[in-house]
Amino acid sequence: MIRSSLTILLFAATATSAFGGPIESACLRSDRNAANRSLCGCIQTVADHVLSYGDQRRAAQFFSNPQRAQDTRQSNRSSDASFWLRYKAFGDSAESYCAQG
Repeated sequence: MIRSSLTILLFAATATSAFGGPIESACLRSDRNAANRSLCGCIQTVADHVLSYGDQRRAAQFFSNPQRAQDTRQSNRSSDASFWLRYKAFGDSAESYCAQG
């Protein structure tokens, strides 16, 4: 019983890291030259610490539709303004933590 539980836990940990999250997936699918597994994984790690899963899904849409980011930033809705503050903090953190060089 203990052995099967350990196997399940190891599989879950491997599956989580192998598939990544919404930010990593969107980053890897993007057409940006700098996008690679290492950088996108780092950005996902920061997202996991700074953004809720819902915020991550919303932010992931910006990779394929930058206009959505602009619309959110310029929105008059308080929920968009709150999200934008969280997203900006995430971007600043990812930039400093994941800087290559």
